[in-house]
Amino acid sequence: MFNAIAHFVVRRRKSALFGFIALVITAGAVGSMAFSRLDSGGYSDPKSESSRAYKYLTDNFDVKDPIVVLILDSGKKGLADPEVIASAAKLEAEIKKLKNVSGTLSYWTAGQAPTLRSTDGKAAFLFVYSPTTDFAKAGKLGKIIQDRFDGKYGALTVYASGGGVITHAINSKISKDLALAETIAIPLTFVLLAFVFGALVASVMPLVVGISAILGGFFLIYIFTLFTDVSIYALNLITGLGLGLGIDYALLIVNRFREELNLGKSVEEAVFTTVTTAGKTVFYSGLTVLVTLSSMILFPLSFLKSFGYAGISVVILSVAGALIPLPAILAILGRKVDKGVVRKSAIEHKEDGRWATTARMVMRRPVSVVLVSLIILGVLAAPIKGMAFAQVDARVLPASDRAAIASQVITDRFTGQEGSPIEIVIPGGASKLTEIASYSAALSKVSGIVRVNPPQVIGKDVRVTAIQSMSSRTTLAEKLVHDLRDVPSPKGTMIGGAAADFTDSQDGIANTLPWALGWIAISVFILIFIFTGSIILPIKAVILNVMSLGATLGVLTWVFIEGHMKWLIGDFTTTGTLDTGTTILVAVVVFGLSMDYEIFLLSRIREEHVAGKSNTESVAIGLQKSARIITAAAMLLAVVFASFVTSGVTSIKLLGLGVAVAVLLDATLIRALLVPALMRLFGERNWWAPKALKRFTLTH
Repeated sequence: MFNAIAHFVVRRRKSALFGFIALVITAGAVGSMAFSRLDSGGYSDPKSESSRAYKYLTDNFDVKDPIVVLILDSGKKGLADPEVIASAAKLEAEIKKLKNVSGTLSYWTAGQAPTLRSTDGKAAFLFVYSPTTDFAKAGKLGKIIQDRFDGKYGALTVYASGGGVITHAINSKISKDLALAETIAIPLTFVLLAFVFGALVASVMPLVVGISAILGGFFLIYIFTLFTDVSIYALNLITGLGLGLGIDYALLIVNRFREELNLGKSVEEAVFTTVTTAGKTVFYSGLTVLVTLSSMILFPLSFLKSFGYAGISVVILSVAGALIPLPAILAILGRKVDKGVVRKSAIEHKEDGRWATTARMVMRRPVSVVLVSLIILGVLAAPIKGMAFAQVDARVLPASDRAAIASQVITDRFTGQEGSPIEIVIPGGASKLTEIASYSAALSKVSGIVRVNPPQVIGKDVRVTAIQSMSSRTTLAEKLVHDLRDVPSPKGTMIGGAAADFTDSQDGIANTLPWALGWIAISVFILIFIFTGSIILPIKAVILNVMSLGATLGVLTWVFIEGHMKWLIGDFTTTGTLDTGTTILVAVVVFGLSMDYEIFLLSRIREEHVAGKSNTESVAIGLQKSARIITAAAMLLAVVFASFVTSGVTSIKLLGLGVAVAVLLDATLIRALLVPALMRLFGERNWWAPKALKRFTLTH
């Protein structure tokens, strides 16, 4: 296959290049239609009990949660003051006139219900309802209400919160912060690319792969939107990973092309050898990243599935971009690829150098290096014992944000989550009212329940609402829902509401995680075995990557749960948890990129070993020829993701710091020290596999 691609690219270089460009431009034009089809939700498990309860409540009881929750603070006047009452009535009347508002409910229109009053008696709720269930439309309504009414209003001070307001606040903050991150990362990345590639012309090569991957990825995502929901956040993964893989693969291809030219080969011969060697490495490297990212499709949440769709799309197009247009450009440019020299040493190739010296030094003391490296990894991973998970709420915003302030007011001044109660549905419960009364009494005794409201009977069905004391998207709420479901209940009872939705999402992720990890481990093991012909190397690769990931999660726990390093990455609210979805995304992306670097390194070591060099020399020369690429790629990728820590949204900080720490740790401690040390300890056994399996391995 690679011979055929090489022949095609060399002989039809212009046709291959311009044909691919035409396809990419067309794909980008079609793919742009995906933007209006993307979803900003997808955090629920559609097959869960809470989802069934939500559907039943919507269909049978016409129940909806308020999209906006307003806190009306009367100050010193009190809620019974005529001026306060008049201001509240005027505010409620204005809100009712807004587009997409279907109704309101306030302390005053509910007959001064004590459940809608703050504990100090000075503030009250006003709930705003809407017929829309779309996250984007809810966010727009939240923005309108916050912009118009948050702050002083007559005799009131108004605080705007609720799902619509928080959704808009988070999305708006992320958009602004990512724009800032890009203004920092893109110029710095271009400067570093010129330094790493050593020449201005060569430094443009990652854009060939990156733009191909990004525009082609948009097209494939559009195809996915025709059949399923896709999260808008998939776009961030496509752009970030497209650029990252573009840098990785362009470095590998250009470096090998230069190396072949340096050996005296013609441009055509150099391109042919590059495609059949480095191109093969890119293909199998891409496969490992693809199968790793595809594990996210296994999760029940469409938010996480979307990252799987995006990962598959961007990897396929990154590999295609590295195998077709990039070699075609090299065939056209030839030695002109090194025009605009910035750093001559980056262009020169040496069989021996700093990395080979480092490898030999490590292999002289392999036991000591392994022990010291494991101690470092163990220290970094130690905080992981305190790791806990939750999902995004207003606390991911800066404490000074208006939505975060409003949410804190609710927490500080109200006893229960009146706007997001726990919903209990008993289909056919109208004939079981005595049993339901006993059940309600038992629910009221569960720790964390403030009050259980009287049953509401509609036809044959019964609805019971329970008010909890804690925020819905927390570990305490998760425990509460599990405790409530442990209470003996009438047959057919379903527990829903925001807290149950959060709990079912967390449970769905936890139940799927072993399958996802198993898929990653087995598929990666098989691919590395096929590529290297070794049983030992894939086992070692998976174990080392797990250890590297453990160290990364330890660092994230230490920073975001224990609250360290705010002086470096900026202030954030310490919640005692990590965001589940972002942490999984970090783990999967990091594991995929780690395997990317693993294939780069093993490819050159294997090539030298097949050529007849000893295990020790193969490792030394392989490290010399690949470590610079790996380190440079990791540094560039770390710069891109490290810029995310400038964000004021904690989950984006988490993503940026997690990927940056992981790739730097992997490219230094793992690839430069642990891999050569362990390969020295295993010796020729590195390449062992049963003879019966050898026929399934790749011929290099």
